[in-house]
Amino acid sequence: MVSFAPAYPLLYQALKPLFPTCLWSGDEARPAIALTFDDGPHPRYTPQLLEVLERYSVTASFFWLGACVQRSPTIARAVYEQGHWIGLHGYDHQSFPLLSESALRQTLVATQAEITLACGLSPTTMRDVRPPNGLFTPHTLTLLQQWQYRAVMWSVVPEDWVRPGVTTVVQRILRQVKNGSIIVLHDGVHGGDNVAETVKQLLPLLLAQGYRFVTIDQLWQERLNSIPSQRSHSDVTP
Repeated sequence: MVSFAPAYPLLYQALKPLFPTCLWSGDEARPAIALTFDDGPHPRYTPQLLEVLERYSVTASFFWLGACVQRSPTIARAVYEQGHWIGLHGYDHQSFPLLSESALRQTLVATQAEITLACGLSPTTMRDVRPPNGLFTPHTLTLLQQWQYRAVMWSVVPEDWVRPGVTTVVQRILRQVKNGSIIVLHDGVHGGDNVAETVKQLLPLLLAQGYRFVTIDQLWQERLNSIPSQRSHSDVTP
């Protein structure tokens, strides 16, 4: 199987300046990084992951599929009650560029509705959106901005969903991580079976290097505070 993992750092460097309204990373002058998880919640993998995060007192950010929240509302609530930040990943992982404008809006609204039902969160507090597969167009971003959502991407993608092995995933992250990194892992069907063990091995290594973990919302706040002159409609805190 061909690995695309080496291409992701290059892709990040190319796309970040082209789409500056997206959140790609945080402040490179500070040792704060964000650990994020896509495609959950999962009835088995997510509770295993929560145990590891709690053991190391690490707060992460989860980008959920509405269909998974609908199937595992108790797990979703456990994630929220543990203090993790919640974002949207669409209802059923359809690529945003393939959806009509109304279907795109519906996949986000439906996901918000499931999270509200499971966790009691107000829809207006769920504004962070990570496009499935990282795929978007300029029009996608325009619509998200128009609807008051915030587009969130990544800077470290170890391609865990193809199951290259825990050691490989950890090594890829350690090679790429730096101040401000946004790391993306998966706690869903693809890759989730290894996520708890990956994080169990990864966290002590990153903590030993002096990194501290922040949420996606904290990275947005940093961005707003550091460049107030560049505040835009898309950067408004919900």
